[in-house]
Amino acid sequence: MSDKFVHLGDLEPRAGLLRAWERTRNRHASWFAECFAEFLGVFFFTVVGTGATLAYNLGNIAKLNGVGSLLGIGLSYAVGIALATAICAPVSGAHLSSAVTIAAALFKGFPPSKAIGYVIAQILGSFAACLVVYVQYHDQIKTTSHDLKAQGTFDLINFTPHGIAGSFTVYAPVGSSLGYVFVNEFACTFLLGMVIWASVDPTNFYIPTSFFPVYIGLGYGMIIWGYNPVGLAANTARDLGGRLMAITIWGTKASGGVYAAIAALTNILAISVALVVYEAFFTDSSRVVSPVRRLQLDAKMAESEYRNGNPSTNIPEPYASGKVDA
Repeated sequence: MSDKFVHLGDLEPRAGLLRAWERTRNRHASWFAECFAEFLGVFFFTVVGTGATLAYNLGNIAKLNGVGSLLGIGLSYAVGIALATAICAPVSGAHLSSAVTIAAALFKGFPPSKAIGYVIAQILGSFAACLVVYVQYHDQIKTTSHDLKAQGTFDLINFTPHGIAGSFTVYAPVGSSLGYVFVNEFACTFLLGMVIWASVDPTNFYIPTSFFPVYIGLGYGMIIWGYNPVGLAANTARDLGGRLMAITIWGTKASGGVYAAIAALTNILAISVALVVYEAFFTDSSRVVSPVRRLQLDAKMAESEYRNGNPSTNIPEPYASGKVDA
């Protein structure tokens, strides 16, 4: 298997220290590398999306026109998720969502012990990202908070979707019915789940392997643009990490009450239901695995062989000579 492929180590031998770390990581700390990838992926898109949301809310509070928009927030999350997925998928598979990880553990044979590590890493990634954004916007947050407190409206605005804390986590719109909010959350994340499972289906020729991060990113953008004003979390790790950060800064007032449970749990149910529906009505064992997906699976097997001390012995001439175009 391995001699069908050219490995990076065949072309670019790494420095001794990096080779030693690579061996240690692959043999004893692969779980750490995968969890770090999940941490970094959630950190990546949370920094991007939270920054856009905070800019928009601060601009609205200060009555400044043109500072962000719902379109910008949706694009930020869509692009952030697409790029984070593309970066982290080779290491961890880029779940980047506790709902995806839990569904994979329940129905796809993903190891439960690994799932626990993924979920913790994802939540920590969101928590850390929100803290970083808070520090980046510290001066603007301090000024806006001071103005709101002077007007006596800080608590009325801060813990709403349009407040400062509401930029880091999700709150139900003021006066909304939690029942309708639940329906919105379930419907949106069910649709998102269908996009996710279709994107990783190895028999789906209409979503090329290299484009699946883009499709998933667009799925997130789709539901944000259409339904964010109703109240939408869509990702347990993103919401729970941000909520813990908000509680750290503003205390228990930032907890979100009953809605916090809807935000944290509904998407897990919806994405699991989406997987069951996809498996029941869209998956078919007779369908053909696309050539690119087959190549991807073969490459994964070759990587495993290479790590176990069976390096390639048949390097094609252009690669062996170093005469290959970038």
